[in-house]
Amino acid sequence: MKGKTILVVDDDKNICELLDLYLSNAGFSRFFSHDGSTALNLLKEQKIDLILLDIMLPIINGWEVCKIVRSTSSIPIIMLTARDMLEDKIQGFDIGADDYIVKPFEPKEVIARIKARLKEKQVKPIREDGLLKTEDLIVDISKYEVWQGDSLIDLKPREVQLLHFLLNNKNIVFSREQLLDKVWNYDFMVDTRTVDVHIKRLREKLGERSTSWSIKTLRGVGYKLEVR
Repeated sequence: MKGKTILVVDDDKNICELLDLYLSNAGFSRFFSHDGSTALNLLKEQKIDLILLDIMLPIINGWEVCKIVRSTSSIPIIMLTARDMLEDKIQGFDIGADDYIVKPFEPKEVIARIKARLKEKQVKPIREDGLLKTEDLIVDISKYEVWQGDSLIDLKPREVQLLHFLLNNKNIVFSREQLLDKVWNYDFMVDTRTVDVHIKRLREKLGERSTSWSIKTLRGVGYKLEVR
């Protein structure tokens, strides 16, 4: 990962100094900002490969920074937060965040997550000649499009990937850990609620009225896309 540049946006200078040490030891170039406005200016001036973004920031908060960045860029964004609330994570994923790290954190885990995100960005999306279909659902992974009947459904890239994987392995149950590994390509422990959030969003956006398929929850086990 040498040659990659990380932008750390956090108003806690002690956290910035700690991350500076670990990022430097890992071979990353670094930029630091203590408010959202300065961070946005840095993104215009510098080539940044990943953003570590605190939520509670002066001038422009992390939510707004994430929205602004995501409107023009697919750069990986890892949110830093002191609140381990599911609602916060849902909000973050909705506006385009890729991951969450809860404070206080272990610096080595931060480095591991950064490397995983950058490695993931280098992997080309899976492309297939055909489409995955049910009676009323079409998933085109080559275009990252999902159609339900005649309607194009507005899904985020990760949601499309998750739906594609489940449909490609229909009627097979996968644990949250397996889905993190297969869809997110994580090779270390991460909050499995990430999967729950994305499943919830898929259900909300696609609805649960289809007669040909449904996303089933097997309590204590995981999820499957059941095709009838």
